[in-house]
Amino acid sequence: MVAHPVVLFSYGTLRQREVQLSVFGREVAGTPDGLPGYRLSMVEITDPHVIAISGATHHPILEATGEAADVVEGTALRLTEDELAAADAYEVDDYRRVLVPLASGLHGWVYAAGHDPSGT
Repeated sequence: MVAHPVVLFSYGTLRQREVQLSVFGREVAGTPDGLPGYRLSMVEITDPHVIAISGATHHPILEATGEAADVVEGTALRLTEDELAAADAYEVDDYRRVLVPLASGLHGWVYAAGHDPSGT
């Protein structure tokens, strides 16, 4: 049985070569894509391991707006299930992984704010 790649939409550090090599053990090819209904804000990272890998104490984070005019540009990465699990381990608790429709028509996983600003 052949494993099918999963799509992970990245808008931040997982697009960086150094982060990909550390998290996935390889550079990951991707295609430009967009995520409607979200906007970016910043979150402070306190995990020393993540800071060491990314070189940054603040990372972008997605927040759902539900507004079609809000679109976050990023990259659709094609990963194995093991690589997706490695990405889960890399992301801090401020993020939660959700499945979303992308502008291209693909569905992909994305790391968004761990809280729902609408309170639902």
